[in-house]
Amino acid sequence: METTRRLFLKNGAIAMASVGFIPAMGPSFLHRSTFGQDSKAGSKKKTLICLFMRGAADGLSVVVPHGEAELYKVRPNIAIPRNEVIDLDGFFGLHPSLAPLAKIYKDGHLAAIHACGSPSTTRSHFDAMDYMESGSPDNKVVRDGWLARAALLCPQDRAAAKTPFKAVAMGGGMPRALQGDAGALAIPDLKTFGIVDSRGRVNQTRNTATAMMAGAMKPGGTANGFEALYDEAVGDVLHGPGKESFDAIKMMSKINPGSYTPDRNAVYPAGKLGESLKQIAQLIKADVGVEIAFADVGGWDTHANQVQPNSPSQGNLANRLKEVGQSLAALYTDLGDRMDDVVILTMSEFGRTVRQNGTGGTDHGHATCFFALGGPIQGGKVYGEWPGLAPEKLNENRDLALTTDFRAVFGEVGIKHLGIPSLEKLFPGYSGGTNSFRGLVRG
Repeated sequence: METTRRLFLKNGAIAMASVGFIPAMGPSFLHRSTFGQDSKAGSKKKTLICLFMRGAADGLSVVVPHGEAELYKVRPNIAIPRNEVIDLDGFFGLHPSLAPLAKIYKDGHLAAIHACGSPSTTRSHFDAMDYMESGSPDNKVVRDGWLARAALLCPQDRAAAKTPFKAVAMGGGMPRALQGDAGALAIPDLKTFGIVDSRGRVNQTRNTATAMMAGAMKPGGTANGFEALYDEAVGDVLHGPGKESFDAIKMMSKINPGSYTPDRNAVYPAGKLGESLKQIAQLIKADVGVEIAFADVGGWDTHANQVQPNSPSQGNLANRLKEVGQSLAALYTDLGDRMDDVVILTMSEFGRTVRQNGTGGTDHGHATCFFALGGPIQGGKVYGEWPGLAPEKLNENRDLALTTDFRAVFGEVGIKHLGIPSLEKLFPGYSGGTNSFRGLVRG
């Protein structure tokens, strides 16, 4: 019985299952975190949101080098026509499905980083994702994820805040990037309050926890007994007073996913990604201490039928980009002034081949294109050295060559935005140093 009880608590089921069912009674530690009593006077919570586009997104179609004549020679059937590209600077342009992001770019809060990615030469999805999420290309010894390290390396005035929501993954299991000692939560859906443990298992004890809590809150109920259950597990699991942990559940009742209305008429698209980003926005606006949030979206492995026949700006890839563009624009709009303290990063494990293949698609490549957006981003620019698409400029005579290591992008956001003091601890073995930063982050 004791083992079951502690495992139940450790997986977080009681805490999350009870959200929305108990009157809010504001725990002291969340009040301190929300109103800055645990942080330096005048400081603001900085947040990083990461979106992983799993499957290897075709960067040459995400941000199209329409000024490169070679593109249309090697992609006669799938390259986005110049007259349909949303021009950015006369050479690069957005895929038309990313139209919702055009104004953010024009307003100076969206930047693209082209010819970016991992220096690893692997063409394995599994290995490439593992290297990017661990932050250690070609090194399988590193066991924790770079976002877990980022959460631990944040300055003590923020990192020490006692909130279980400091690092969250929304919409699925625990990603490799958040595995480690940061105490991250993986939340498949706020509306069902499921919690995924470190082994990727969903705890199915919501009904039991809800019933226990409902009984505890009845007049003459067993609240003392329920809090005692927490107290028994404090030393092993909660690492804090049981009373405050119990109060945290009640504080979180202000998150009511079923009745959430985005601000400023923001419209999230239907589907997993839109729902995940909407719930991330809800957590941020609830002031529960989110510093790092993670979501992912699949469907980028476009070996065949990447575009619609005779209409390259339509088809499978266009549909994925439409979902991403609408979701990111909705999140940006919904957060409003809070975007002054939020950075959103997109990433993909590698890109696609420069030449189209015989099935109307592209194969596993090398470099691709990332986005960074938010108030702290020096946007309105495509960053990175463009290597060109001439045959002699390609990686292994087939791929867009890499000119920006992903750790230069992630590291700059970590150092300049989150305030992490050590690039070496964030990315062990990375030799690029701060000199590799591209100037993405203001100040």
